[in-house]
Formats: sequence, C-alpha cells, structure tokens
Amino acid sequence: MGIKVYKPTSPGRRNATGYTFDEITKEEPEKSLTIPKKRTGGRNNQGRITVRHRGGGAKRQIRIIDFRRDKWGVPGKVAAIEYDPNRSARIALIHYVDGEKRYIICPLGLQVGDTVMAGPGAEVKPGNALPLREIPVGTLVHNIELQKGKGGKLVRSAGAAAQVLGREERYVLVRLPSGEVRRVLGECMATVGQVGNVEHDQIRLGKAGRRRLLGWRPAVRGSAMTPRDHPHGGGEGRAPIGLPHPKTPWGKPALGMRTRRRRETDQYIVRRRYE
Repeated sequence: MGIKVYKPTSPGRRNATGYTFDEITKEEPEKSLTIPKKRTGGRNNQGRITVRHRGGGAKRQIRIIDFRRDKWGVPGKVAAIEYDPNRSARIALIHYVDGEKRYIICPLGLQVGDTVMAGPGAEVKPGNALPLREIPVGTLVHNIELQKGKGGKLVRSAGAAAQVLGREERYVLVRLPSGEVRRVLGECMATVGQVGNVEHDQIRLGKAGRRRLLGWRPAVRGSAMTPRDHPHGGGEGRAPIGLPHPKTPWGKPALGMRTRRRRETDQYIVRRRYE
C-alpha cells in the first residue's frame, strides 16, 4: 500500500494525503455479503443524542466479516482484496472449496491466490486462524477472541498486532498494541500476522470536508460555551480549564481520570498499559 501526496491546487489540498489503493483488486463488494447500514446520527431509540458529533457522511454498506473463523479444516483461496468503508483495515474475500464465500480482515502480506485455513493444526502463517495455545511464542497475531466461539474482539484495526509472550496453564500471555499484557484462554482463536494497511495513521485529511464525509460533525470547545452549557464555559476573557480539574459537559472528571469498573477481569491483566 502506498500514500499519495496531492498537489496544492487549493488550500484544502495543500496538506492532504490519500491512499494509492495499489493493493485493491476488486471495487464492488460481494453482494451476498453486504447489508444496508442504518444511520442513527448518534441518536437512540428515543431520538435523543447519546453520542455527540456524529451524522451525515457518505452512504455505506456493511460488509459481513467473519470474525469467528469457525470454518475449521476447510481451505479457502483469497479471491480479492477490497476496501471497507467501515474500518481502517482492508478485507479479503475468501472462496472456500465447498463454495462458501466469506470476508476476513486482510493481514499484512496476504495476496490474491494465497490459501488460508482455520482450526487446530493449521499452518502458522499470515491469514490462518488457530487456537492461541497452538501458536508459537513470539508470533504476531490479530483478531483475538476473549471468549471461545464469540469471535475476535481485540486487535482489528489497521497496522495493529499483538504478540504471544508465553503460557500459564490454561492461559496464554498476550501483549496488546497498547502495551497491556493480558491472559487469554488458550482455546480462544486468533489469526496469525499483523493487520495490513499499516500506513493508515499517516493519512492527513487536509480539510474539514473529508472529516464530514467520514460521518463526523464539528466539536465545539467547552471553553467557548456558556456556563450553563459546559463546566469550562463563561468567565471574563479566556480562562484555564484545570481548576480543580477538567470536566466533561456533564460535570464528570475528564482528561486522565480512570473510569475502569470491570474489576472481575482484573485477574486476567498481568501488566496494565499505563504502568
């Protein structure tokens, strides 16, 4: 994958970069693996905004991705590498020998014509999915399950990779991209390799209009609001936001306040990301 730099034909183009899409081999998605995407604009079933700064954007279709990788023992051939507007990674269309088609997250190095396999005993190579207990120590993995059969939940974005560090009885130690070291049940599936499209974080949008096409609406600073609209608002002239501490629009502590409440999973965390 490559990044192209636009010519400065306008102020918005001057600082913009984009994809060359060299790795894309098929433009239209597989019709049988797409469903309509309903727009919510950040609103719940009562019509109230529960997620701010969402709305608009280009029309999309949802690609049904196989996060479970539960087609064990059936080889599949990579038929195409496609763009997915709903994620930063690319997706690979797999044609299995029994005629079924599925999308998977495309790892780095996977190309059209390669063969992938899932299940115990599969070869350790990019694109193959195995139980964590069968993956050698030091291997890079992605699309990691947290519960057996529930599908991959961790390490799915472009360029991300976790590393298998060791084993502890029924569990496998995995270092996540955040630096956190976590115990994951050895029976949980993971896909070998690093997620592709590794240069995604180097893309510069260049102008607000591209942000709007992605479905993001403007975010107003709290310090620019009135006191009734935000705890940072009001005052004569400009005022700092630090006393006694920064707050969310609803008065809760922000910017560094730890909000983790799932203490029942603390036993699986060996090293936290902020240590």
